[in-house]
Amino acid sequence: MNDAPVGPGRHEARERAIELLYEADARSAKPDEILDALPLDPDPYAAAAFTGVSEAQIRIDEVIEEFSTGWSVHRMPVVDRAILRLAVWELIDRPDVPTAVVLNEAVELAKDYSTERSPAFINGVLDAVAANVRD
Repeated sequence: MNDAPVGPGRHEARERAIELLYEADARSAKPDEILDALPLDPDPYAAAAFTGVSEAQIRIDEVIEEFSTGWSVHRMPVVDRAILRLAVWELIDRPDVPTAVVLNEAVELAKDYSTERSPAFINGVLDAVAANVRD
């Protein structure tokens, strides 16, 4: 776990983590392959998030499927999967990141990178996940 404080720079780190998750998913590549091919090391939080999501992906996908009524993870757009996986990882494995921050960041990322309907869908799924995995 990365002990960096929550604060400025995390949004950019989350964007980078989403890019790495997207690339790994789209290419069916292993995390080490993606990281080793980079010309520069990513921000420590982006790397920790990418690795954390990759290591816990099966568990994370099960959580997403439990709360995304009518949608399997594999039917979702790749970018939505990446955003949801990152946010669920933060909700489960990063208690230092406030729930509101996780949800707000995910919705903002969806507004920037996905479809018009994605922010509401992602917010609904994550709201349900948060109610069940956080106190």
